[in-house]
Amino acid sequence: MARTATVSRETGETSIVATLDLDGEGATRVSTGVGFFDHMLSAFGRHGLLSLSVEATGDLEVDAHHTVEDTGIVLGRCLAEAAGDKAGITRFAEVAMVMDEALVLCAVDISGRGGCYWDVPIVAEAVGLFDTELGQEFFVALAREAGISLHVRKLAGENSHHILEACFKGVGRALRLAYEMDPRVEGIPSTKGSL
Repeated sequence: MARTATVSRETGETSIVATLDLDGEGATRVSTGVGFFDHMLSAFGRHGLLSLSVEATGDLEVDAHHTVEDTGIVLGRCLAEAAGDKAGITRFAEVAMVMDEALVLCAVDISGRGGCYWDVPIVAEAVGLFDTELGQEFFVALAREAGISLHVRKLAGENSHHILEACFKGVGRALRLAYEMDPRVEGIPSTKGSL
């Protein structure tokens, strides 16, 4: 059974359409109007083997905040829809992602309870036209809408580009492992019987 989803969202600030395949090959087609964010989403999909397409337009004349946060909302909803009832998934995963001098721990529980717990200090205020605080905004929206518990913690790193890239690659990889089907898991991986 295909684990795919297409979700669209339109507001007075943004218009976004995304398609995601949990069992993809990491192929991405991303256009948000924010070059660094496109780069991060491409890394997220590639290393998570989450084939994805994102077409987003937003009020970039204000800044990138609405575009980035709303893309997180849409991709989170894609994850939730594509996962279905979550029967047979691995559920938990953690990855320590290296990007040169940067080392970031990413841990996830496909719990049904959305929350992002972020401890990623970054000194620089921006990478290109991307405000570094928007990394957290993206993952908060993604975790909330996907219904996952997500922890992201910087263990080492100086370069802001490397730190953020480790976050996006690491979360993508952790999601890949957590959503992976485990043939030894029967039904919903919870003592409660639902997630």
